[in-house]
Amino acid sequence: MAEQLLTDITRLRRSPLADLQAQMAGASVSGARGVALREIPFLTMVGIRVAPGSPAAEEIAAAAGVPLPTGHGQVTGSPEGTAVVWTGPDEFLLVGPQDTGAAPTGGTGLSTDPAVPGLVRALGGERGAVVDLSANRTTLELDGPSARAVLEKGCHLDLHPRAFGVGTAVSATLGPVPVLLWRTAEQTWRIMPRASFAEYTARWLLDAMTEFAAPEVP
Repeated sequence: MAEQLLTDITRLRRSPLADLQAQMAGASVSGARGVALREIPFLTMVGIRVAPGSPAAEEIAAAAGVPLPTGHGQVTGSPEGTAVVWTGPDEFLLVGPQDTGAAPTGGTGLSTDPAVPGLVRALGGERGAVVDLSANRTTLELDGPSARAVLEKGCHLDLHPRAFGVGTAVSATLGPVPVLLWRTAEQTWRIMPRASFAEYTARWLLDAMTEFAAPEVP
């Protein structure tokens, strides 16, 4: 009964950018100036607070299957699997594929995966927190040779590889929107706004991509 109820709830989910899927696909540009935008919906996101170096931190790392990052901008693990992003001196964000760590919902005790209860058990009685944040953000992926140029129109960080290499993730501002910005490959970036800002962020990016669809003037 509980599993059937969970399945029914999952079918009702609608991503924050469901209405923009066709527009994002149609805005993709190929070639040397190419850039593409898509949403990666429903990624698992778990907020973790724990004292670095503590026994609880070691237990949480073992439960997550990847070590906790140790400094600003660092990410451990893999964007294709489970990764942990450093978000503060004792704060981390675990990011995983869809339905790999959603916390129990309400008072039903439902969970799509035992990962979160396992993290809670790993924390034990130590000071800290393990919180399901999967519905808090969505994930946009910007990819292509012009991806960095698009971001540079509204992000004041130095995004050059010498300062922002592959595997770096930091809190940033894109236009007026706070986001988590994660460079997952040489020409690929994940932009993670809060769900309530997702449509604004996507439309901002679509507008910034427009010039790359036009022929380059000699």
